[in-house]
Amino acid sequence: MRTIKILTIILAGSFIIASCKKVIEANPQFSLEGKDLKTIEDYEFALTGAYASFRSTSYYGATAAASNAFVCLPDMLSDNLGETGESLGNEEVFSRWIYAEDESQIENTWTAAYRIIMNANIVENNISQFATKNPGAVNRIKAQALAIRGLVHFDIMRYWVDNYDRNSTSPGIPYITKFDYEQKPSRGTAKDDYDHIESDLKTAKNLMNNMDHEINSGDSRAYIDANTINAILARMYLYSNQLDSAIKYSTLAINTIPLADFFDFPNIWTDASNAEVFWSCVFEGGQGTPGGNAYFPPSDRSEYRPNQTLVASYDQANDIRFFSYFQVISGRRVLSKYLAKASQLQNPDGVVNFKAFRTGEMYLIRAEAYARKGGASEVLGLNDLNTLRAARINGYVPLVLTGSALTNAIQAERRKELICEGHRFFDLKRTTRTVSRANCTSFCTLASNRREWTWPIPQPEIDANKNILPQNPGY
Repeated sequence: MRTIKILTIILAGSFIIASCKKVIEANPQFSLEGKDLKTIEDYEFALTGAYASFRSTSYYGATAAASNAFVCLPDMLSDNLGETGESLGNEEVFSRWIYAEDESQIENTWTAAYRIIMNANIVENNISQFATKNPGAVNRIKAQALAIRGLVHFDIMRYWVDNYDRNSTSPGIPYITKFDYEQKPSRGTAKDDYDHIESDLKTAKNLMNNMDHEINSGDSRAYIDANTINAILARMYLYSNQLDSAIKYSTLAINTIPLADFFDFPNIWTDASNAEVFWSCVFEGGQGTPGGNAYFPPSDRSEYRPNQTLVASYDQANDIRFFSYFQVISGRRVLSKYLAKASQLQNPDGVVNFKAFRTGEMYLIRAEAYARKGGASEVLGLNDLNTLRAARINGYVPLVLTGSALTNAIQAERRKELICEGHRFFDLKRTTRTVSRANCTSFCTLASNRREWTWPIPQPEIDANKNILPQNPGY
Protein backbone atom coordinates (compact mmCIF):
# COMPACT_ATOMS: atom_id res chain seq x y z
CA MET A 1 0.00 0.00 0.00
CA ARG A 2 1.55 3.27 -1.10
CA THR A 3 0.69 5.22 2.03
CA ILE A 4 2.38 2.56 4.13
CA LYS A 5 5.21 1.70 1.80
CA ILE A 6 6.87 5.05 1.25
CA LEU A 7 5.75 7.46 3.96
CA THR A 8 8.14 8.29 6.77
CA ILE A 9 6.22 8.25 10.02
CA ILE A 10 6.67 11.30 12.18
CA LEU A 11 4.49 11.36 15.23
CA ALA A 12 4.41 15.05 15.86
CA GLY A 13 2.15 17.81 17.07
CA SER A 14 1.19 20.13 19.82
CA PHE A 15 -1.75 19.20 21.98
CA ILE A 16 -4.02 20.81 24.52
CA ILE A 17 -4.76 19.33 27.89
CA ALA A 18 -7.97 21.28 28.35
CA SER A 19 -8.42 20.54 32.03
CA CYS A 20 -5.30 22.46 33.03
CA LYS A 21 -5.17 24.88 30.06
CA LYS A 22 -1.59 23.91 29.34
CA VAL A 23 -0.13 23.51 25.88
CA ILE A 24 2.30 20.64 25.50
CA GLU A 25 4.64 21.09 22.57
CA ALA A 26 5.51 17.67 21.19
CA ASN A 27 7.78 16.74 18.31
CA PRO A 28 8.64 13.09 18.91
CA GLN A 29 10.24 11.17 16.04
CA PHE A 30 10.33 7.40 16.10
CA SER A 31 11.50 4.66 13.80
CA LEU A 32 9.07 3.19 11.30
CA GLU A 33 8.36 0.17 13.47
CA GLY A 34 8.19 2.14 16.71
CA LYS A 35 11.37 0.45 18.00
CA ASP A 36 12.48 3.66 19.68
CA LEU A 37 9.48 3.53 22.02
CA LYS A 38 11.07 2.26 25.21
CA THR A 39 8.66 3.23 27.99
CA ILE A 40 4.94 3.49 28.63
CA GLU A 41 5.40 7.26 28.55
CA ASP A 42 6.85 6.99 25.05
CA TYR A 43 3.71 5.19 23.91
CA GLU A 44 1.49 7.79 25.53
CA PHE A 45 3.46 10.46 23.69
CA ALA A 46 3.11 8.52 20.43
CA LEU A 47 -0.65 8.33 20.96
CA THR A 48 -0.65 12.12 21.19
CA GLY A 49 0.94 12.11 17.73
CA ALA A 50 -1.96 10.06 16.39
CA TYR A 51 -4.44 12.59 17.79
CA ALA A 52 -2.41 15.47 16.35
CA SER A 53 -2.64 13.89 12.89
CA PHE A 54 -6.38 14.58 12.82
CA ARG A 55 -5.47 18.24 12.34
CA SER A 56 -4.19 17.46 8.84
CA THR A 57 -5.46 19.85 6.17
CA SER A 58 -6.97 16.80 4.48
CA TYR A 59 -8.87 15.60 7.55
CA TYR A 60 -10.30 18.02 10.15
CA GLY A 61 -7.94 20.92 9.50
CA ALA A 62 -7.90 23.35 6.60
CA THR A 63 -6.23 26.42 5.21
CA ALA A 64 -7.47 29.15 2.92
CA ALA A 65 -6.29 27.00 0.00
CA ALA A 66 -7.38 23.50 1.03
CA SER A 67 -10.54 22.16 2.62
CA ASN A 68 -10.93 19.50 5.23
CA ALA A 69 -12.46 16.29 3.93
CA PHE A 70 -14.52 15.58 7.04
CA VAL A 71 -15.73 19.04 8.07
CA CYS A 72 -16.95 21.44 5.34
CA LEU A 73 -16.13 19.53 2.17
CA PRO A 74 -19.27 17.31 2.44
CA ASP A 75 -21.31 20.54 2.46
CA MET A 76 -19.51 21.85 -0.63
CA LEU A 77 -20.10 18.52 -2.37
CA SER A 78 -23.81 18.73 -1.66
CA ASP A 79 -26.36 21.53 -1.31
CA ASN A 80 -25.40 23.36 1.89
CA LEU A 81 -22.57 25.58 0.66
CA GLY A 82 -22.40 27.27 -2.73
CA GLU A 83 -19.40 28.73 -4.52
CA THR A 84 -19.15 32.51 -4.50
CA GLY A 85 -17.45 35.19 -6.55
CA GLU A 86 -14.69 35.20 -3.93
CA SER A 87 -13.69 31.67 -4.88
CA LEU A 88 -10.11 31.03 -5.95
CA GLY A 89 -11.19 27.75 -7.54
CA ASN A 90 -9.48 25.60 -4.92
CA GLU A 91 -12.47 23.29 -4.40
CA GLU A 92 -14.22 23.50 -7.78
CA VAL A 93 -13.14 19.96 -8.60
CA PHE A 94 -15.42 18.85 -5.74
CA SER A 95 -18.29 21.33 -5.83
CA ARG A 96 -18.58 20.72 -9.59
CA TRP A 97 -18.08 16.92 -9.25
CA ILE A 98 -15.31 16.77 -11.86
CA TYR A 99 -12.77 14.72 -9.92
CA ALA A 100 -11.00 11.65 -11.25
CA GLU A 101 -8.55 9.03 -10.03
CA ASP A 102 -5.57 11.38 -10.43
CA GLU A 103 -7.05 14.16 -8.25
CA SER A 104 -4.37 15.18 -5.74
CA GLN A 105 -6.76 16.23 -2.98
CA ILE A 106 -8.42 12.81 -3.05
CA GLU A 107 -5.00 11.20 -2.77
CA ASN A 108 -4.15 13.57 0.08
CA THR A 109 -7.26 12.57 2.02
CA TRP A 110 -6.49 8.88 1.52
CA THR A 111 -2.91 9.45 2.66
CA ALA A 112 -3.88 11.57 5.68
CA ALA A 113 -6.36 8.94 6.88
CA TYR A 114 -3.96 6.02 6.57
CA ARG A 115 -1.23 8.07 8.24
CA ILE A 116 -3.44 8.35 11.33
CA ILE A 117 -4.08 4.60 11.17
CA MET A 118 -0.36 3.88 10.93
CA ASN A 119 0.33 6.03 13.96
CA ALA A 120 -2.38 4.20 15.89
CA ASN A 121 -1.00 0.82 14.80
CA ILE A 122 2.52 1.67 15.97
CA VAL A 123 1.03 2.15 19.43
CA GLU A 124 -1.43 -0.76 19.39
CA ASN A 125 0.97 -3.32 17.91
CA ASN A 126 3.72 -2.87 20.50
CA ILE A 127 2.36 -1.60 23.80
CA SER A 128 1.30 -5.00 25.19
CA GLN A 129 4.89 -5.62 26.31
CA PHE A 130 4.05 -3.47 29.35
CA ALA A 131 0.80 -5.28 30.19
CA THR A 132 2.18 -7.21 33.16
CA LYS A 133 3.86 -4.22 34.78
CA ASN A 134 1.17 -1.60 34.11
CA PRO A 135 -2.04 -3.20 32.77
CA GLY A 136 -4.26 -0.19 33.49
CA ALA A 137 -2.11 2.21 31.49
CA VAL A 138 -1.76 -0.30 28.66
CA ASN A 139 -5.53 -0.74 28.48
CA ARG A 140 -6.11 3.02 28.44
CA ILE A 141 -3.57 3.73 25.69
CA LYS A 142 -4.33 0.67 23.58
CA ALA A 143 -8.08 1.33 23.78
CA GLN A 144 -7.66 4.81 22.33
CA ALA A 145 -5.43 3.52 19.52
CA LEU A 146 -8.06 0.90 18.62
CA ALA A 147 -10.85 3.48 18.72
CA ILE A 148 -8.89 5.82 16.46
CA ARG A 149 -8.22 2.96 14.03
CA GLY A 150 -11.89 2.01 13.89
CA LEU A 151 -13.13 5.58 13.47
CA VAL A 152 -10.71 6.47 10.68
CA HIS A 153 -11.44 3.31 8.69
CA PHE A 154 -15.14 4.14 8.95
CA ASP A 155 -14.46 7.66 7.66
CA ILE A 156 -12.54 6.25 4.70
CA MET A 157 -15.47 3.95 3.96
CA ARG A 158 -17.81 6.93 3.76
CA TYR A 159 -16.03 8.29 0.68
CA TRP A 160 -14.67 5.14 -0.97
CA VAL A 161 -17.41 2.51 -0.51
CA ASP A 162 -20.55 2.67 -2.63
CA ASN A 163 -22.90 0.57 -0.47
CA TYR A 164 -23.15 1.17 3.28
CA ASP A 165 -25.32 -1.84 4.13
CA ARG A 166 -23.90 -3.96 6.97
CA ASN A 167 -23.62 -7.09 4.84
CA SER A 168 -22.68 -5.40 1.58
CA THR A 169 -20.36 -7.38 -0.67
CA SER A 170 -19.31 -4.22 -2.53
CA PRO A 171 -15.55 -3.60 -2.54
CA GLY A 172 -14.45 -2.10 0.76
CA ILE A 173 -11.23 -0.39 1.76
CA PRO A 174 -8.02 -2.01 3.05
CA TYR A 175 -8.34 -2.48 6.80
CA ILE A 176 -4.84 -2.10 8.18
CA THR A 177 -4.19 -3.60 11.60
CA LYS A 178 -0.40 -4.03 11.48
CA PHE A 179 2.38 -1.64 10.78
CA ASP A 180 4.26 -3.08 7.80
CA TYR A 181 5.46 -0.68 5.14
CA GLU A 182 5.97 -3.52 2.65
CA GLN A 183 2.42 -4.84 2.76
CA LYS A 184 0.20 -4.60 -0.32
CA PRO A 185 -3.30 -5.22 1.01
CA SER A 186 -6.46 -5.95 -0.92
CA ARG A 187 -9.79 -4.24 -0.39
CA GLY A 188 -12.03 -7.01 0.91
CA THR A 189 -15.75 -6.16 1.16
CA ALA A 190 -17.73 -3.52 3.01
CA LYS A 191 -18.92 -6.30 5.33
CA ASP A 192 -15.30 -7.17 6.14
CA ASP A 193 -14.62 -3.55 7.02
CA TYR A 194 -17.63 -3.34 9.32
CA ASP A 195 -16.53 -6.56 11.04
CA HIS A 196 -13.15 -4.98 11.82
CA ILE A 197 -14.53 -1.56 12.80
CA GLU A 198 -17.09 -3.05 15.15
CA SER A 199 -14.51 -5.35 16.70
CA ASP A 200 -11.97 -2.57 17.24
CA LEU A 201 -14.50 -0.20 18.80
CA LYS A 202 -16.05 -2.78 21.11
CA THR A 203 -12.67 -4.14 22.16
CA ALA A 204 -11.59 -0.58 22.92
CA LYS A 205 -14.68 0.03 25.02
CA ASN A 206 -14.12 -3.17 27.00
CA LEU A 207 -10.51 -2.21 27.70
CA MET A 208 -11.74 1.08 29.10
CA ASN A 209 -13.45 -0.80 31.93
CA ASN A 210 -10.05 -1.46 33.50
CA MET A 211 -7.75 1.57 33.25
CA ASP A 212 -5.30 3.26 35.56
CA HIS A 213 -7.29 6.52 35.39
CA GLU A 214 -10.00 8.22 33.36
CA ILE A 215 -9.12 9.27 29.83
CA ASN A 216 -10.59 12.78 30.09
CA SER A 217 -10.38 14.74 33.30
CA GLY A 218 -12.53 17.64 34.43
CA ASP A 219 -14.28 19.32 31.51
CA SER A 220 -11.76 18.10 28.92
CA ARG A 221 -13.03 16.43 25.74
CA ALA A 222 -9.63 16.15 24.06
CA TYR A 223 -9.48 12.35 23.92
CA ILE A 224 -11.71 9.52 22.75
CA ASP A 225 -13.31 7.81 25.77
CA ALA A 226 -16.07 5.22 26.23
CA ASN A 227 -18.79 7.85 25.78
CA THR A 228 -17.26 8.82 22.44
CA ILE A 229 -17.15 5.19 21.36
CA ASN A 230 -20.89 4.93 22.01
CA ALA A 231 -21.36 7.93 19.73
CA ILE A 232 -19.11 6.47 17.00
CA LEU A 233 -20.99 3.17 17.12
CA ALA A 234 -24.35 4.96 16.94
CA ARG A 235 -23.25 6.77 13.77
CA MET A 236 -21.84 3.61 12.23
CA TYR A 237 -24.99 1.60 12.96
CA LEU A 238 -27.20 4.26 11.38
CA TYR A 239 -25.12 4.15 8.20
CA SER A 240 -25.18 0.35 8.12
CA ASN A 241 -28.97 0.23 8.63
CA GLN A 242 -28.76 -1.55 11.99
CA LEU A 243 -31.53 0.51 13.51
CA ASP A 244 -31.90 -1.23 16.87
CA SER A 245 -28.17 -0.91 17.51
CA ALA A 246 -28.22 2.74 16.43
CA ILE A 247 -30.96 3.33 18.98
CA LYS A 248 -29.10 1.42 21.70
CA TYR A 249 -25.80 3.28 21.36
CA SER A 250 -27.26 6.72 20.74
CA THR A 251 -29.31 6.21 23.92
CA LEU A 252 -26.17 5.29 25.87
CA ALA A 253 -24.55 8.47 24.59
CA ILE A 254 -27.58 10.67 25.32
CA ASN A 255 -27.91 9.31 28.84
CA THR A 256 -24.30 10.25 29.57
CA ILE A 257 -24.07 13.76 28.11
CA PRO A 258 -27.27 15.82 27.80
CA LEU A 259 -28.07 18.51 25.26
CA ALA A 260 -26.68 21.97 25.91
CA ASP A 261 -29.20 24.44 27.23
CA PHE A 262 -30.35 27.27 25.00
CA PHE A 263 -28.05 29.91 26.49
CA ASP A 264 -24.93 27.76 26.65
CA PHE A 265 -25.19 26.44 23.09
CA PRO A 266 -23.39 29.42 21.44
CA ASN A 267 -20.45 28.92 23.80
CA ILE A 268 -19.74 25.51 22.25
CA TRP A 269 -18.58 27.18 19.04
CA THR A 270 -16.08 29.48 20.75
CA ASP A 271 -14.69 26.72 23.01
CA ALA A 272 -16.06 28.54 26.06
CA SER A 273 -18.09 25.42 26.84
CA ASN A 274 -17.85 21.68 26.18
CA ALA A 275 -21.59 21.21 26.72
CA GLU A 276 -22.90 18.20 24.74
CA VAL A 277 -19.46 17.53 23.22
CA PHE A 278 -18.16 13.95 23.29
CA TRP A 279 -14.86 14.58 21.56
CA SER A 280 -13.15 17.66 20.13
CA CYS A 281 -10.11 17.69 17.89
CA VAL A 282 -8.00 20.42 19.50
CA PHE A 283 -6.66 23.30 17.41
CA GLU A 284 -4.37 26.13 18.47
CA GLY A 285 -2.74 28.95 16.52
CA GLY A 286 -0.76 27.78 13.50
CA GLN A 287 -2.48 24.37 13.37
CA GLY A 288 -5.11 25.12 10.73
CA THR A 289 -8.80 25.83 11.07
CA PRO A 290 -11.90 23.65 10.65
CA GLY A 291 -13.72 26.41 8.72
CA GLY A 292 -11.63 26.20 5.57
CA ASN A 293 -13.09 27.73 2.45
CA ALA A 294 -16.51 28.30 4.01
CA TYR A 295 -15.10 31.39 5.70
CA PHE A 296 -11.48 32.24 6.48
CA PRO A 297 -11.41 35.21 8.90
CA PRO A 298 -7.76 36.32 8.46
CA SER A 299 -8.36 37.03 4.78
CA ASP A 300 -12.10 37.83 5.17
CA ARG A 301 -12.61 35.47 2.23
CA SER A 302 -15.77 33.39 1.90
CA GLU A 303 -15.34 31.13 -1.12
CA TYR A 304 -18.40 29.05 -0.19
CA ARG A 305 -21.45 30.45 1.55
CA PRO A 306 -24.58 28.85 3.01
CA ASN A 307 -27.40 28.23 0.55
CA GLN A 308 -30.10 30.89 0.80
CA THR A 309 -32.89 28.33 1.02
CA LEU A 310 -31.12 26.57 3.89
CA VAL A 311 -30.63 29.87 5.75
CA ALA A 312 -34.30 30.72 5.25
CA SER A 313 -35.34 27.38 6.79
CA TYR A 314 -34.20 28.49 10.27
CA ASP A 315 -36.51 30.38 12.60
CA GLN A 316 -34.28 33.42 12.37
CA ALA A 317 -35.90 35.18 15.31
CA ASN A 318 -35.82 32.29 17.78
CA ASP A 319 -33.39 29.54 16.70
CA ILE A 320 -30.14 29.81 18.64
CA ARG A 321 -28.37 27.90 15.86
CA PHE A 322 -29.00 30.73 13.42
CA PHE A 323 -27.18 33.17 15.69
CA SER A 324 -24.44 30.62 16.48
CA TYR A 325 -23.75 29.47 12.92
CA PHE A 326 -24.07 32.58 10.74
CA GLN A 327 -23.04 36.22 10.78
CA VAL A 328 -23.20 39.10 8.36
CA ILE A 329 -19.59 40.18 7.83
CA SER A 330 -18.51 42.73 5.23
CA GLY A 331 -22.05 42.89 3.90
CA ARG A 332 -22.65 39.18 3.25
CA ARG A 333 -23.87 36.32 5.37
CA VAL A 334 -21.13 33.78 6.04
CA LEU A 335 -20.77 30.57 8.02
CA SER A 336 -19.22 31.77 11.26
CA LYS A 337 -19.44 28.47 13.14
CA TYR A 338 -15.64 28.28 13.27
CA LEU A 339 -14.88 31.97 13.68
CA ALA A 340 -12.52 31.85 16.70
CA LYS A 341 -12.13 30.93 20.34
CA ALA A 342 -13.78 33.27 22.84
CA SER A 343 -10.48 34.99 23.67
CA GLN A 344 -9.87 35.77 19.99
CA LEU A 345 -13.30 37.00 18.85
CA GLN A 346 -12.18 40.63 18.61
CA ASN A 347 -9.58 39.58 16.03
CA PRO A 348 -10.90 36.24 14.69
CA ASP A 349 -8.41 33.82 13.23
CA GLY A 350 -10.63 30.82 12.42
CA VAL A 351 -8.83 28.67 14.99
CA VAL A 352 -11.28 26.71 17.14
CA ASN A 353 -11.68 23.07 18.15
CA PHE A 354 -13.61 20.76 15.84
CA LYS A 355 -16.50 19.06 17.64
CA ALA A 356 -16.41 15.64 16.03
CA PHE A 357 -19.30 14.12 18.03
CA ARG A 358 -22.14 15.94 19.81
CA THR A 359 -25.34 14.98 21.61
CA GLY A 360 -27.40 16.88 19.03
CA GLU A 361 -26.35 14.32 16.42
CA MET A 362 -27.23 11.47 18.79
CA TYR A 363 -30.83 12.72 19.11
CA LEU A 364 -31.10 12.89 15.33
CA ILE A 365 -29.63 9.41 14.91
CA ARG A 366 -32.13 7.97 17.36
CA ALA A 367 -35.00 9.96 15.87
CA GLU A 368 -34.20 8.71 12.37
CA ALA A 369 -33.78 5.11 13.49
CA TYR A 370 -37.13 5.16 15.30
CA ALA A 371 -38.86 6.80 12.33
CA ARG A 372 -37.43 4.29 9.87
CA LYS A 373 -38.61 1.40 12.06
CA GLY A 374 -42.13 2.77 11.71
CA GLY A 375 -45.24 1.79 13.62
CA ALA A 376 -45.27 2.63 17.31
CA SER A 377 -41.61 3.66 17.15
CA GLU A 378 -42.54 6.76 15.16
CA VAL A 379 -43.84 8.41 18.34
CA LEU A 380 -40.42 7.99 19.95
CA GLY A 381 -38.71 9.45 16.89
CA LEU A 382 -41.06 12.42 16.95
CA ASN A 383 -40.32 12.93 20.65
CA ASP A 384 -36.58 13.10 19.92
CA LEU A 385 -37.10 15.56 17.07
CA ASN A 386 -39.28 17.79 19.23
CA THR A 387 -36.83 17.55 22.15
CA LEU A 388 -33.95 18.75 19.99
CA ARG A 389 -35.97 21.56 18.47
CA ALA A 390 -37.20 22.69 21.88
CA ALA A 391 -33.58 22.92 23.05
CA ARG A 392 -32.64 25.09 20.06
CA ILE A 393 -35.74 27.21 19.36
CA ASN A 394 -37.12 29.65 21.90
CA GLY A 395 -40.89 29.20 22.32
CA TYR A 396 -40.97 26.08 20.16
CA VAL A 397 -44.38 24.43 19.77
CA PRO A 398 -44.08 20.63 19.27
CA LEU A 399 -45.23 19.22 15.94
CA VAL A 400 -47.23 16.07 15.22
CA LEU A 401 -45.81 14.18 12.24
CA THR A 402 -45.90 10.62 10.92
CA GLY A 403 -44.57 8.59 7.99
CA SER A 404 -42.60 10.34 5.29
CA ALA A 405 -43.40 13.76 6.77
CA LEU A 406 -41.58 12.74 9.95
CA THR A 407 -38.62 11.25 8.11
CA ASN A 408 -38.30 14.35 5.92
CA ALA A 409 -38.45 16.62 8.95
CA ILE A 410 -35.65 14.69 10.65
CA GLN A 411 -33.48 14.90 7.55
CA ALA A 412 -34.16 18.63 7.30
CA GLU A 413 -33.20 19.01 10.95
CA ARG A 414 -29.93 17.13 10.38
CA ARG A 415 -29.16 19.61 7.63
CA LYS A 416 -29.74 22.58 9.94
CA GLU A 417 -28.13 21.14 13.07
CA LEU A 418 -25.01 19.64 11.49
CA ILE A 419 -23.96 22.07 8.77
CA CYS A 420 -20.19 21.96 8.27
CA GLU A 421 -19.74 19.07 10.70
CA GLY A 422 -19.01 16.54 7.96
CA HIS A 423 -22.41 15.00 7.22
CA ARG A 424 -24.56 16.39 4.40
CA PHE A 425 -23.01 14.63 1.37
CA PHE A 426 -23.00 11.31 3.24
CA ASP A 427 -26.57 11.78 4.47
CA LEU A 428 -27.74 12.19 0.88
CA LYS A 429 -25.57 9.29 -0.26
CA ARG A 430 -26.72 6.79 2.37
CA THR A 431 -30.40 7.60 1.69
CA THR A 432 -29.88 7.52 -2.12
CA ARG A 433 -31.16 11.03 -2.67
CA THR A 434 -30.23 13.53 -5.37
CA VAL A 435 -28.22 16.67 -4.78
CA SER A 436 -30.51 19.48 -5.90
CA ARG A 437 -29.09 22.94 -5.28
CA ALA A 438 -31.60 25.76 -4.88
CA ASN A 439 -30.75 29.22 -6.22
CA CYS A 440 -28.31 27.55 -8.63
CA THR A 441 -27.36 28.28 -12.24
CA SER A 442 -24.72 25.62 -13.00
CA PHE A 443 -23.62 22.29 -11.55
CA CYS A 444 -26.97 22.09 -9.78
CA THR A 445 -27.87 18.40 -9.71
CA LEU A 446 -26.13 15.14 -8.89
CA ALA A 447 -28.37 12.13 -9.50
CA SER A 448 -28.24 9.27 -7.01
CA ASN A 449 -26.78 6.85 -9.60
CA ARG A 450 -23.78 9.00 -10.55
CA ARG A 451 -20.25 7.69 -10.02
CA GLU A 452 -19.19 10.80 -8.08
CA TRP A 453 -20.95 9.65 -4.91
CA THR A 454 -18.02 7.26 -4.45
CA TRP A 455 -14.47 8.54 -4.74
CA PRO A 456 -11.92 6.71 -6.90
CA ILE A 457 -8.99 4.82 -5.43
CA PRO A 458 -6.06 7.21 -6.07
CA GLN A 459 -4.10 6.21 -9.15
CA PRO A 460 -0.70 6.36 -7.38
CA GLU A 461 -2.05 3.84 -4.90
CA ILE A 462 -3.02 1.48 -7.70
CA ASP A 463 0.36 1.96 -9.40
CA ALA A 464 2.10 0.86 -6.20
CA ASN A 465 -0.30 -1.94 -5.27
CA LYS A 466 -2.27 -3.87 -7.90
CA ASN A 467 -3.85 -5.95 -5.13
CA ILE A 468 -6.08 -2.98 -4.33
CA LEU A 469 -8.04 -3.40 -7.57
CA PRO A 470 -10.82 -3.21 -8.65
CA GLN A 471 -11.11 0.52 -9.09
CA ASN A 472 -14.50 1.96 -8.16
CA PRO A 473 -17.10 1.89 -10.97
CA GLY A 474 -16.95 4.65 -13.55
CA TYR A 475 -13.29 5.58 -13.07
